[in-house]
Amino acid sequence: MPDQNKKKPGRLTGFLSGIRNIFGLNIGTIMFGALLIYMICSAVIYLTSDRIDSYQVISGPLSRNETYTGLVIREEKTYQAEANGYVTYYAREGSKINASGAVYGISSTQVPESETVLSQEDLAKIRSEMLSFSKGFNPSKFNNTYSFKYQLEGSILQYAGVTDETASSSDSSSGDSSLVSFTSATLGNQTISKAPADGIVLYCKDGYEGKTAETVTSEDFDQNSYHETDLKTKNSVKAGDDIYTLITDERWSLLIPLSEKQAAKLADRTVIRVKFLKDDMTQSGDFSIIQVDGVKYGKIDFNKGIIRYATERFLEIELVTNTVTGLKIPLSSVVTKEFYTIPSEYSTVNEESQEVGFMVEGRDENGDKATFFKNSTIYAKTEIKTGNSIDVDSSEKEPSYLYYVNKSDFNEGDAIVSQKNQGKYIVGDVGVLEGVYCINKGYAVFRRIEILDQNEEYAIVSKNTSYGLARYDHIVRNAEVVDEEEILY
Repeated sequence: MPDQNKKKPGRLTGFLSGIRNIFGLNIGTIMFGALLIYMICSAVIYLTSDRIDSYQVISGPLSRNETYTGLVIREEKTYQAEANGYVTYYAREGSKINASGAVYGISSTQVPESETVLSQEDLAKIRSEMLSFSKGFNPSKFNNTYSFKYQLEGSILQYAGVTDETASSSDSSSGDSSLVSFTSATLGNQTISKAPADGIVLYCKDGYEGKTAETVTSEDFDQNSYHETDLKTKNSVKAGDDIYTLITDERWSLLIPLSEKQAAKLADRTVIRVKFLKDDMTQSGDFSIIQVDGVKYGKIDFNKGIIRYATERFLEIELVTNTVTGLKIPLSSVVTKEFYTIPSEYSTVNEESQEVGFMVEGRDENGDKATFFKNSTIYAKTEIKTGNSIDVDSSEKEPSYLYYVNKSDFNEGDAIVSQKNQGKYIVGDVGVLEGVYCINKGYAVFRRIEILDQNEEYAIVSKNTSYGLARYDHIVRNAEVVDEEEILY
């Protein structure tokens, strides 16, 4: 027995020694283990805690203007070939042409291709046109490629001296002042067709030529059945074949379908501002509501800008009806909070710190009545309306305000003493403010807001609110997971 007892300590020592050999127990291992446990705990806390998302306050309007697809109605007419033969086009599609300007030429045989040498300046202009088209290319509107092709051919003809452009009039909305006129000396034996009036040349037709707002039908608004015919051809044409369309008036109209709700909302408008989504240009037009086959449509009349959309029959637009601007914030940031309200006449200014505060009645160390300065953050001030006062001196009185102060700074029933007339105000009235949590300094601070407009996701708030937000402030996006004065980072 004694021998067995002597062996036990030796076995325990051997066991601990084995553990140390396996795990390498030393100061480095212990520190690494503690660090590993800390990292695991931090990861668990991070994954299970609520995420705080921040949002940078921006300035701008509320993007909720409704978009529509409008049908373009304009004064236009399709013209036919005057003779049989092969066509050479001289007017660029989508460009203005003056009366008696050359639109196309017809000859009994195809005009042979000839080499033309352009100057470096002309080549630079052509490269610029190609670059602009490439940047704005939309694969869903591949037909525009053919229009650009003919436009480019017209430019080359112009630079080569086959046609000549003069700037006798201009379109202030587009900046395009080109009018194509014919130079007969370079056209040989071709029969030249000239434009019967000033206008914009198109080498296509779609069956809407000659339609007016009074003659359109509901079927005309169906884009799925819309078909446009390209009149450009390299083959011979016969006399009487449609060969080009001429838009002869700058005045044009846009018809948009309206629901009963939309029609009621726009019923009182006579002028409306439109944003064209094709190029983000805006333009105002006269507005009225008409009926087509028993359905209400908005009719917007313009007196300029048709050259920008001469090749379009349907236009995507946005009616700019919401013009309220301010600071844009997410609705998820908005919270409400209760405050004690104290009239401004009971406030005072600390002579040493120049801070605004209140003199609260209390007792000193001896139990005697005394007043103590209480500095309190003011979250808002609203003017106290005095009603319809007939006091002649009321205009000379200083306006009176209600200060909104944190409830944690006072107790209900506290007496605040005015330093002007020793009057007392008993704390108890409560007011509610809407606001957000600003986190510019790393912790949540309540800031008051005044909502001007809102939709399902965002609100527009005033940027002139006292003690409110400013542009580029950072606020909490998900305010429901944050407490005021909570340290966030």
